[in-house]
Amino acid sequence: MADTTARTLNLLSLLQTHRHWGGAELARRLGISDRTLRRDVERLRELGYRVDSVPGLDGGYRLEAGSAVPPLLLTDEEAVALAIGLRAAATQRLVGGPDTTLAALAKLEQLLPSRLRRRVGALGEFVQPTGPDGPSTSPEVLGELALACRDQERVRFAYTAAGGAESTRHAEPYALVPAESRWYLLAWDLDRADWRTFRVDRLSALFHTRAAFAPRPLPPEGTAAFVAAAVHAVHAGPRPVTGRAVLDMDLASMRQAFGPWAETAQELPDGRTAWPLSGRRVQDVVFGLSWIPEGVRYVLEVPEPLREQVLELADRLSAAARRR
Repeated sequence: MADTTARTLNLLSLLQTHRHWGGAELARRLGISDRTLRRDVERLRELGYRVDSVPGLDGGYRLEAGSAVPPLLLTDEEAVALAIGLRAAATQRLVGGPDTTLAALAKLEQLLPSRLRRRVGALGEFVQPTGPDGPSTSPEVLGELALACRDQERVRFAYTAAGGAESTRHAEPYALVPAESRWYLLAWDLDRADWRTFRVDRLSALFHTRAAFAPRPLPPEGTAAFVAAAVHAVHAGPRPVTGRAVLDMDLASMRQAFGPWAETAQELPDGRTAWPLSGRRVQDVVFGLSWIPEGVRYVLEVPEPLREQVLELADRLSAAARRR
């Protein structure tokens, strides 16, 4: 019985790889007679697979869509990819909502061998979609990183920055987030004592240290928003226009109010906070000032030519707002 089951599954795998198989070729591949092949085809039909017979000299068999969903055979990579898709559907309330998709994910995990079950479970727990774009990244790399997130295990890896600089990182991984058609790892960088995002396709030589870490409070704006802000900063390009705003608020309050945009802020000896501003044009600096909460007094410190441009832009905005 075991040989019959294994042979039938092998037949199913072959039928899924090609549109049409000749009967003689299938029998040769499986090492069986034409009569045994016909019996195995009937077993698949009883399981719900629609296997059509093609008559003629070149006749054979082909697998067609049926009226019900039969059992599926998946490769390791397909199972991991399916887990990512199910998690995305559940998070974004697609295909019947999270109950339906998470139930399908649970069934998939239940049938997988242990080596894949851990990877799929980790992906289902820690991969957090942010939008409809489908980033393409090696499922093996995602699985290893997701396992480290789930197990709260410190990792070491080599990283190549956007400018080409190479470094070795020691980090506590927290979540995988897709943004701008790429996968990003949100992690606490132990050497820099701060949150960092790493583009997964620039990460190599991943090493599991087997050292566990106690979870830290995540950024208050959430993992997806933090990664989105970091990615935006990377893609912003050169910023020749620079200055700073000195705010009448302490650094802790400023970080709570500004989230990831307060990353470069510095606390001054008098308790105020200096917030660097930069952009490609003066309008970018003024736009940044508009995010300062109402009621917070501040001083804008910029070079004299830029100050004149800011004043001129402010006058234009004020006049436009008063005009009827």
